[in-house]
Amino acid sequence: MGKPLIPAQRRERIQEFLSIHQIARTADLMNLLETSEATVRRDLEWLEQKGILERTHGGAILNQRVIFEQEYQQRAQHFPEEKRQIGELAASLIEDGDIVFINSGTTSTQVLQHIRRESQITVFTNNVNAALELGDPGFHYYLTGGEFHARSNSLAGRFALDNLNLVFANKAILGVDGVSLKHGCTVPTNPEAEVVRRMIERTKGQVIVVADHSKWGAVSNFPVAAIEDVDKFVTDEGFSAEAMKDLKTHNVEVLMPRSVISV
Repeated sequence: MGKPLIPAQRRERIQEFLSIHQIARTADLMNLLETSEATVRRDLEWLEQKGILERTHGGAILNQRVIFEQEYQQRAQHFPEEKRQIGELAASLIEDGDIVFINSGTTSTQVLQHIRRESQITVFTNNVNAALELGDPGFHYYLTGGEFHARSNSLAGRFALDNLNLVFANKAILGVDGVSLKHGCTVPTNPEAEVVRRMIERTKGQVIVVADHSKWGAVSNFPVAAIEDVDKFVTDEGFSAEAMKDLKTHNVEVLMPRSVISV
């Protein structure tokens, strides 16, 4: 065993480890730093106070800030196969007779595209891109109306919110830009945040969040839901086992393509 590291050195190494792996277990950091669990936990607490990481069950995740909203086509290029699989699985959760809220975003678009044609359901969405791609879906399909936002191909604003007030849904399937135990589900713009919050308020049933594994630990500008408000989280197989354990502590069911996992 070499000379013990001073706190600044330990914290720098923790940050280096997280910059590479995004997620760190306490046991891994104990081995890396050759120190005790209590020391690692103190360092993680210090780094969390500085906003560098977020402590989780058994370790920590790197805080990743999502400040700006990317263009829709740019986002569509990130993990396209994972999003397709997530969309297919989330769409399978919709049953005949459901009234469903679905918001904008590339993963939400995949949900809409995978809903079974001729389903006996009703969908309300602010997702303009999906409306352009769906054609005649064979099920009842309503756009919220509202101000058009070109970057996200979405509708928002007072008109959209007022129209959502006219409906109660029994499911909401929502894409977000960040998911964090501490900060919950977040999106980059206030207009979209207002729509998502209203959808959740008007849902008298399950709230289902769809997001690929890269969204875990990311924090965007506007919160839309606490983790406790989420019933199901649909993600891809790149999602870590440690993250699933963290969600279990908050009674969130994690679903993955080709498998249904309740951890």
